[in-house]
Amino acid sequence: MIRFHKEGYKIIVIAFILSIAGILLADRFIEIIWLVKVIQVAILILLFTVLQFFRNPKRVTTLDERTIIAPVDGKVVVIEEVEEPEYFKDKRLQVSIFMSPINVHVTRYAMSGIIKYSKYHPGKYLVAWHPKASTENERTTVVIENGVMGEVLYRQIAGALAKRIVNYAKEGEEVIQGTDAGFIKFGSRVDLYLPLGTELAVKLGDKVKGGTQIVARK
Repeated sequence: MIRFHKEGYKIIVIAFILSIAGILLADRFIEIIWLVKVIQVAILILLFTVLQFFRNPKRVTTLDERTIIAPVDGKVVVIEEVEEPEYFKDKRLQVSIFMSPINVHVTRYAMSGIIKYSKYHPGKYLVAWHPKASTENERTTVVIENGVMGEVLYRQIAGALAKRIVNYAKEGEEVIQGTDAGFIKFGSRVDLYLPLGTELAVKLGDKVKGGTQIVARK
């Protein structure tokens, strides 16, 4: 059975209503048969696109305090040492995962621990792979800490199509690796900032699966 994320319920209902209305109206008011079929097929394709975007497949996470798992589905597009300017204000190992519109867009906690920091930043909607997207786009920054990995930061970043970031992390809350941390609507990326020297289990260009695939380990 296909599961959908709760952030999509309202949009899915509206999409169904508009789709049914569009199909019926096209059948009633357009006399050209082939044009009716084209319009109806296009409506069904749009409806399918909405449904697949909000799908929320069940993922079984093997809990391990010594690993960082992928927080989202997507492609690894950045691996580099950078200066993290917001929270750490020092050098960190950045791993960025880009999500296309056809990826699952649920954000999951990359590790278990305590939420030390959670902040929303309004901003621009540059394409998600733009170098300045991580500091200028709409985004949320979350830091999780546990006794093995220390503090790890992840950042949800809106892209050119993403117009809403949903973040469930609250400071002081204890969270479990692999559970639901939020949602980014209509395409974007997530950056991980790891301690220098962290052993990576992925490389540039790898496609990862959120909630199950190991990105790094202690």
